[in-house]
Amino acid sequence: MGRLENKIALVTGASTGIGRATAVLFAKEGANLVIGDINDQGGEETQAMIKTTGRDGVFVHADVSKASDVQRLINTVMETFGRLDCAFNNAGILGDRANMAESDEANWDRVMGVNLKGVYLCMKYEIPHMLIGGSGSIVNTCSLFGLVGAEDCSAYVASKHAVAGLTKAAALEYARQGFRVNAVCPGTTRTPMLDSVVNGNPEVEAEYIALEPTGRLADPQEIAEAVVWLSSDAASFVTGHTLSVDGGRTAM
Repeated sequence: MGRLENKIALVTGASTGIGRATAVLFAKEGANLVIGDINDQGGEETQAMIKTTGRDGVFVHADVSKASDVQRLINTVMETFGRLDCAFNNAGILGDRANMAESDEANWDRVMGVNLKGVYLCMKYEIPHMLIGGSGSIVNTCSLFGLVGAEDCSAYVASKHAVAGLTKAAALEYARQGFRVNAVCPGTTRTPMLDSVVNGNPEVEAEYIALEPTGRLADPQEIAEAVVWLSSDAASFVTGHTLSVDGGRTAM
């Protein structure tokens, strides 16, 4: 049996990268899923990958910064499967790169809307169903930059620090209610988000690799493994934790 055998899971930001890798690994570990994203093509591709494992996967177009979309996403979980056991609130964006004084207010609102409000809305509508079920696990995607600072992306850094705090607050609020809330903090990972920064420049990629104590970047599958562990019964006494999966970057 898999680590998530017969569990019902929800994954946002599932069209590419860490979200896709985690959704597929959830399915391989025995879960049936609803996945959400604004990228319809990528979401449908992930759905097809889930189904090759023999598990059910349902894709829903959803912008997590909109309460109505999040409610529709959660309603699809309940209408399709009748319960929710695991949620991976992963949807996020980097936003525009600029120094703080030169940054755009609209960019701040957009990044906060997806990265922070999106996690808040997902938990707001996931938690009541886990309370009814009396068990479950929520994992939020934080970041290496939810633990340390970085230049030229103040909105992103602020949003991810806030996700870490929101995760701890929720974990404490519901610690006696039968379900757990944690966050995973990936280091620099080979995803479309990173590709947008590197922009095909091997020198830029080499600069990112040089920052890593391991001398390499993470693969999305490595982050997915951490999310599955946090979601499984193997982590039954872990809640309110921000799990750094960064190849030792924050140990420097």
